[in-house]
Amino acid sequence: MSVNNPNLLIAASGTGGHLFPALAVAQQLPSYNISWLGVPHRLETSFVPKSYPLFTVDIDGFQTKFGIKTILVMLKMLKAIVKTYKLIKSRKIDIVFTTGGYIAAPAIIGAKLAKIPVILHESNYIPGKVTKLFGSWCNLVGIGFNGTSKYLPKAKTRWISTPIREEFLSPQPLDLNIPDDVPLIVAVGGSQGAIGLNKLVRLSAPYLLEIGAYIVHLTGTQDNEIDTLHHDRYLEMPFYDNMAGLLQRANIAISRSGAGTLTELAITKTPSILIPYPFAAEDHQFYNGQEFVNSGASLLFRQDQLTSDLLSKTVLDLLNNSDKLADMGEKASNLALIDSAKILAEIIEKFLTKEKK
Repeated sequence: MSVNNPNLLIAASGTGGHLFPALAVAQQLPSYNISWLGVPHRLETSFVPKSYPLFTVDIDGFQTKFGIKTILVMLKMLKAIVKTYKLIKSRKIDIVFTTGGYIAAPAIIGAKLAKIPVILHESNYIPGKVTKLFGSWCNLVGIGFNGTSKYLPKAKTRWISTPIREEFLSPQPLDLNIPDDVPLIVAVGGSQGAIGLNKLVRLSAPYLLEIGAYIVHLTGTQDNEIDTLHHDRYLEMPFYDNMAGLLQRANIAISRSGAGTLTELAITKTPSILIPYPFAAEDHQFYNGQEFVNSGASLLFRQDQLTSDLLSKTVLDLLNNSDKLADMGEKASNLALIDSAKILAEIIEKFLTKEKK
């Protein structure tokens, strides 16, 4: 670690919705000595060690019903708090930043025990359990949706939108063999994939391919039906690194409605058909998506109410109405701040400066 540079602990774990905003903020703080707190065998183990030292704690999510598992979860949490506090002390951490989820609990408690500032970012419209429990312990809770503040009456909140990776902020060339003058439909289920969404897309694909459209379908790694549909204009892959270029080129996206994905759609002005993950905690993806629907940026369907016929008809109707698509894209762009990561980085610097006075 550089001796005179600030020491920051980032706690972000699990899904792209937690990890990528944290990475975006980290990119804005190149002079900081950044340590990362995560969980073993989660997404961060693939991304973080390339750039930052990763430290892990073994914890599980909070349970709604009390039982033996609850006791085990609490014991793991106590161990995680102790380990995090020791990490803060040994790494001489000056400030903690977390993007919520259960990894935020030991990070927030450890910061309070060490008497250093802690900043939390909550990207979902309905805050997670840890944010509701410990948001008031934080110096500031940055929120991804304006309406989230009503769920956090005791916390100091500020609408910041959700940070996005730098590559989304400038045009990115697309390295796929797709002509410029054909419709492109992008189907994506988020960092963990989406089997239900994947089935609907495959069943709809023949009707969409008939009009000459290209489909890029990002399936995730859990789909056992991958490679069952073959067509020159249907491109199927588990992941694609250049999401910025892909969404910038897309005419329409069929997507889950995680907060991070919605921000990417907003920044790239991509009209979308949203299919919220039906088992998301507190149905938060539905409420995320509803904000985009209310603003005219998206259409939304419950997965169990959507058929492949309805999906293909909806996509075709939109592709035949270029004015509608353009309007949806413009309205999407009003729902995110392009400099969200920079704003959060400035907040971290402000609280650090205030602490050192």
